[in-house]
Amino acid sequence: MLLKTFGWSFAVTALGLVAAVFYGGWEAFGVVAILAVLEISLSFDNAVVNAGILKKMNAFWQKIFLTVGVLIAVFGMRLVFPVVIVAITAKLNPIDAVHLAFADKDRYQQLVTDAHPAIAAFGGMFLLMIFLDFIFEDRDIKWLQWIERPLAKLGKVDMLSVCIALIVLLVTSFTFATHAHQHGGAHIDKAQTVLISGIAGLITYMIVGGLSGFFEERLEEEEEREHEEEEEAARTGKKKPAVLLAGQAAFFMFLYLEVLDASFSFDGVIGAFAITNDIVMMALGLGIGAMYVRSLTVYLVRQGTLDDYVYLEHGAHYAIGALAIILMVTIQYEINEVITGLVGVVLIALSFWSSVRRNRALEAAEGGSGEKAEVPSGV
Repeated sequence: MLLKTFGWSFAVTALGLVAAVFYGGWEAFGVVAILAVLEISLSFDNAVVNAGILKKMNAFWQKIFLTVGVLIAVFGMRLVFPVVIVAITAKLNPIDAVHLAFADKDRYQQLVTDAHPAIAAFGGMFLLMIFLDFIFEDRDIKWLQWIERPLAKLGKVDMLSVCIALIVLLVTSFTFATHAHQHGGAHIDKAQTVLISGIAGLITYMIVGGLSGFFEERLEEEEEREHEEEEEAARTGKKKPAVLLAGQAAFFMFLYLEVLDASFSFDGVIGAFAITNDIVMMALGLGIGAMYVRSLTVYLVRQGTLDDYVYLEHGAHYAIGALAIILMVTIQYEINEVITGLVGVVLIALSFWSSVRRNRALEAAEGGSGEKAEVPSGV
């Protein structure tokens, strides 16, 4: 099972590391390995959230996620995306941008760094909306009950998550503008860029997330009909397979997954420049890491990990919220990538530990009474 799920990741790792040695010797080998570990540590929460969505899809769309989705993630976001950003911000044509990436690596790095405020605002707002919509939803299983209960009540207010996200964006852009003004106003245009990019991230979330949610609701209605048909079919001894996301619903959910992955990859791409400004080594290292994130997503789905450890999804969404805030803060202040990665890992580790404690408490309660007992959820 493990080899089947991670087989492609192992193969890509071997090929990537060999390519690194041929490209730049053992030094390149070490850089690529470090970048791969960086990407995996920064994106573990991405895998958990992806798994929660992917488990709703049928086998065909899961394969699309692992094939077409990987090509988009590895080549699109880790190789093409930085070049496109440079082409747009520096007003270059794509060919000149590619030439710059190979011929003048320092200039290329500087241009990507200059584009960071726009990238961080877009990704930060998209991720912030995911977090806010999660914590404002009233769900049966709660991890941190002391905060999730009152937030679930607040969530009944329409459009609250959008209002909070816009307030965060306004405060961020205003702070950035004030900071720029104190330095002679040279960066005031960038403050406007932050505002526009953040709104673009919000709109992207609302369009892609809204469409996927709409089609998912339609599918749930179909599932209810299927359930009624199953009950009818049970009388004749026939069994109907469970309905999973397909067609339009799965397509928009796939788009949602890709935009989500793109938002997660922003910090990895920017953080990679702290290690190297060589586009080839960057693509190799981050690409290897992206493969493991994909494989981990599938592993979590096939093992039913999210069903067994019910707080993992909570921990991942809290990590998303933390990453969103970190991205917005990095518009003005530099934050070490190690801190970014550790925040996500710690939150997910805590949620896993809480899940294990819950499972043990349930087993103890069932063993003592012989019946399924209710155990208070969360902490």
